[in-house]
Amino acid sequence: MRASYVIRRVVFLFLVIWTAATINFIMPRLTGRNPIRETMMQQIASQGRKPADAEIMVAKYNQLFGLDKPLWQQYLMYISGVFRLDFGYSIMLYPRTVMNIITERGRLTLPFIAVAIVIAFFGGVLLGALLGWKKTPRWITNLITPVLMIFGSIPQYLVALLLIFFIAFRAKMLPMGGAYSTTFSQDEINFLNPVFLLDYAKHAILPILSIVLVEASGWALGMRAMMVTVEGEDYTTFAEARGLKSGRIFFRYLIRNAFLPPLTSLAIRLGFIITGAAVAENYFQYNGLGQTLGAAIGNFDYFLIYGIVIIMVMCIAVATFVVDMVYPLLDPRIAYRGQRG
Repeated sequence: MRASYVIRRVVFLFLVIWTAATINFIMPRLTGRNPIRETMMQQIASQGRKPADAEIMVAKYNQLFGLDKPLWQQYLMYISGVFRLDFGYSIMLYPRTVMNIITERGRLTLPFIAVAIVIAFFGGVLLGALLGWKKTPRWITNLITPVLMIFGSIPQYLVALLLIFFIAFRAKMLPMGGAYSTTFSQDEINFLNPVFLLDYAKHAILPILSIVLVEASGWALGMRAMMVTVEGEDYTTFAEARGLKSGRIFFRYLIRNAFLPPLTSLAIRLGFIITGAAVAENYFQYNGLGQTLGAAIGNFDYFLIYGIVIIMVMCIAVATFVVDMVYPLLDPRIAYRGQRG
C-alpha cells in the first residue's frame, strides 16, 4: 500500500466530515425558526409574564450563542469548532457545554453499542459460515435459517418490545428499562465500580440483544450466501483434492474469501446500527445520546444537534477508513496503486 493512497484517503476522510458538517449546519436553519426566541417565549409564558419582557433576554442570548452574527461568520465559527470538538453551549441545558453532555450521555450509550456491534458482526459471520458450509448437518441449517429470516425481516423496535414483554415483564428475568438502577448515587456511577458495572451489564442485556438479533441475522444470511459461492470456486476444489484438513479449508480458504463482502457492509451499516441503538434507547429508557438527540431536535437546540450528529458522522467515517486500510491485509489480491493511462 503506497503512502500516496493513504494520504488521499485521509484527505477524503476530512472532506467527508467537512461535507457532513456543512449539511448539518444548513439543514436546521432552513426552517427559519429562532430557537432562542422560542425557548424564551415558552419560559415567559410559563411564568405569566408579557412577551415583550423577553426581547432583551432574546437579544442577550443571541449575542451569547453568536446567532446575532452574519450567517457566514456563524459558519466559520461552527467549522472551526467542529475540528476542535468545541460546539459551545447547549441552548436547552445552558450553561452546560455540548461536549460535556455528549461525554456524560455517551458513556451510557457507547459501551452497549460497541458490544452489540462486535457480537452481531462476528457472531453473525461465523454462524452464516457454518450454515453455508456443506459439512454442517442439514437439520441444523433447516432449523436455524428460517429463524434468521424471521428476525432479519422484523423491525428492531418490535424485537425490543417483544423482549421487554416476554423476558422483562412476564418472566421478570431482567430489568424493563434504564441504564442502571436508580439506587446509585452520582458518585457511584463509575465503570471502575464493580457493583455499578455489574448492574449496568444486567440492564444492557436486552438492548444489546435487540440489536444483535436483527443485525446478526442479516450478516448471517449474507455470509451463508457467500459461503455457497466460494465453495464452488476452483481453489476450494483444489484444496480438497490435495487432502487438506476440513478445518484449514474452512478458515483459510472459505471464510477468508467470503468475509470480504460482510466487512464492506459493516462500514456501510454502522450508521443504521447507531440509529437502531437510538431506537433501543427510547424503548429501554436509556438517557443516552439517542434520547438526547431526540430532545435536542424537539427543542431545536442547534448546537447540541450539531455536536451529536458530527460525533456520529466522525465515528462512521473513521470506521470506514479503518476498513479501507485493513482490506489489503485480508485480501493480498487487492493492490491500492495509481492507474496509468
